[in-house]
Amino acid sequence: MTSPILGALTVVGSINVDLTATVARLPGAGETVLGGTLHRLPGGKGANQAAAAARLGGRVRMIGAVGDDGDGQWMLQCLRDAGVDTSGVWLGEKATGTALITVDEAGENQIVVCAGANEAASIDGVSFPPEEAVLAQLEIPFDVVSALGDAVPGFLAINAAPARTLTEALVRRADLVIVNETEFELQPELSDARLVAITYGADGAALRSNDREVARVASPRVRVVSSVGAGDAFCAAITLALHAGWAAEDALAAACAVGADAVTSAAAQPPLRRLETYRPVGG
Repeated sequence: MTSPILGALTVVGSINVDLTATVARLPGAGETVLGGTLHRLPGGKGANQAAAAARLGGRVRMIGAVGDDGDGQWMLQCLRDAGVDTSGVWLGEKATGTALITVDEAGENQIVVCAGANEAASIDGVSFPPEEAVLAQLEIPFDVVSALGDAVPGFLAINAAPARTLTEALVRRADLVIVNETEFELQPELSDARLVAITYGADGAALRSNDREVARVASPRVRVVSSVGAGDAFCAAITLALHAGWAAEDALAAACAVGADAVTSAAAQPPLRRLETYRPVGG
């Protein structure tokens, strides 16, 4: 079966510089771990999802904010190199956002985000065509995400991460909410959502509709380098697939395959193939 053409996607979210230390094991409270290797890479949940969606073959624009500094210009260029339209990214007065990340040899991570210019993210003056999908996360001011409920006439996906309580109106408005298993447990209001995608790391993912499981798939087994970009790649893939009209199980399986591909790279914005190449044979 030929895959439907992927539609346009606008990502509203954060843009950060990732400072990543790779170590043998994650430190405990008050502990210093030696022998780390430092990497400086583009990141931010919004930018990661936009870059992934563009590399998967979507027509993508980014709405967010960076600082009027060298890091901001670097982040914009990285997004453009991935194929993302950055004309909707503002220059904020604060420095470009930064994420401090520690990754162990098993690919597990700890992340601290310094929002910086992301606090200036806004949808003021932005129009959203009805045929366009919109994907947002919670690393930008929550009132901006909440406003999308009224501003977006088409498909609206919310990656409810980092976990926080969502308003009843936003839960009922969203066509898709995406969380990991921990975030799902912390947000009981998602039992009222029309469609929730829940990721379980190496164990795959599930889709729930009105608090009933409608699909579950396993994740391909791969050698893990870093899990930092996996969730964002999954979010981009499942949003594009469902918006394009793929069957729920096909969309979920492809998104799991994309996430698995992402963990084989150390980058939060990993190289990816076109989405249809991840679709199950016969799907």
